[in-house]
This record gives sequence, structure tokens and C-alpha cells, in this order.
Amino acid sequence: MTAAQNINTTETSAVAQQSNPGDAILRRLATRAMGLTGADIERVIREARLKARRGKRAISFEDIEDGIRGNRPPVPYNLRWRWAFHEAGHAVVHHALDLGPVRGLNIDTGQGGYNLVGFHVWAADTRDWYENMLAMLMAGRAAEQLVLKRVSAGSGGADDSDLARATRIAFDMERTLGFGSEHPLLYRPHRDPGAVFDRDLDLAARVHAKLEAALDRAATILRRRRPIFHELAKALFDAQAMDEAAVLHILTDSDLTS
Repeated sequence: MTAAQNINTTETSAVAQQSNPGDAILRRLATRAMGLTGADIERVIREARLKARRGKRAISFEDIEDGIRGNRPPVPYNLRWRWAFHEAGHAVVHHALDLGPVRGLNIDTGQGGYNLVGFHVWAADTRDWYENMLAMLMAGRAAEQLVLKRVSAGSGGADDSDLARATRIAFDMERTLGFGSEHPLLYRPHRDPGAVFDRDLDLAARVHAKLEAALDRAATILRRRRPIFHELAKALFDAQAMDEAAVLHILTDSDLTS
């Protein structure tokens, strides 16, 4: 679930990143550390140093990785599958729509799933880009619905959740970005879309229709790429954290076979 999805607007070459083994280790640790605060990481490093000192040796990357995982409770089996399908759904749709690189996926936080994605800056700000963003944000819910037949509340519940972000984008398309179906040239911002929806039921219906269309579009993409979607979910379930190279290896296969 993308409760705290990180966005990076720059592009990097996966091949260049793989050329340095040290970079690969750092990427693995960064992927493992998704969801941790700065204070959490400081504590993990402090404990890793203490462990190495007791063993009369230098601190290792394995000490840090063990420290990250040791601070997290095990995720129940069924919940781990749900998170794996949810995050794989986001990744597959993100890649299929060529929004940018998928830098990492993690379901090992004990607090939900995380994904770290990048966006191609050259494609931003068009109607197509916003519609693609909506499909990507709704893809986790679509994945749960497609495979598990029932959705969880993981897509919503917070101001930075999938549903909150998608609703805000759809609201802005109607009111501030010039892509609305009613008075598109009027700039009508508002800090609280929820309050506007309560008063303007027509606007609420138009925004909801955008979200429904995005959900259907995401589901269509996942059905068309079902083998790769399931392969990525299985790999994420097993590994619990995957860096860009591991994710790209599976997603690139879909480009060759689709």
C-alpha cells in the first residue's frame, strides 16, 4: 500500500547503478529501510556498531540489514500476500504506462507496503499524464480486487494514501488544471475537497467517475499482464524487499513477451 509513497522526478540508468557492487548493497539497504524515520535509522546503526564492537570486528552491511529487520515484527501470511499484490499492482501499472522507473518495493515494514518510484519529467502536466497517474494510484486497489476479490482499507485512511492523492488529482483536474468537464477555464482552488464535495454533489460525481475509470483502466492493464503481475507479487512476497534491479528484471520480461 502506498501510505507513504516517495516520489523522485529524476531518471537514472539501472545498468550504471549495477556497475558498482557497493551501490548495489546501499540500494538493498535503502529498500529495506523504507518506512523508517531518521531516528529509527540512527538507532539501527548505533545498535549495529555495538554488536560489531562486542564481536571485536568492523561493522558490516549485514549488521545494519539485520538491525533493520530485527526492529520489525513478522507480517502475518495472508496480510503479506495482500501487500505483495497491492504493491506489485502499482509497479506493473507504473511501468506499463511508462511513468518512470520503479526504484524499490517493500512489504517488510509491519505498517503496510511501500514503493519508491520515479517520474519522467518530460511527460508531466498533460491530461494523459494525470490520467495515467490516477490509474497508477488506483492500481493497488485494483490488484486486490482482481486477485483477492475483496479490497482492504489500505488504499485510504490517511491524507497521503492512494485514495486521498487520487481524489486530490481528480479534484484539481476538474477545478484548477483546466481539464474539467464543466467550466474548465475557471480556476477554483480549495484547501479541503471533502468540504466541497458535501456541497456540490455534481462535482463529487464527476470526480468519482474519474476514479472509477482509473480503477477500471488499472484492472485492465493487470489482467493483460497477469503472468508478470503474479510473478512480481510472488517475488516480493518471498523477498519482502526488492530494489530497482530486481523489479526491473521482472518488468522488462513483460516488455519482451507482451
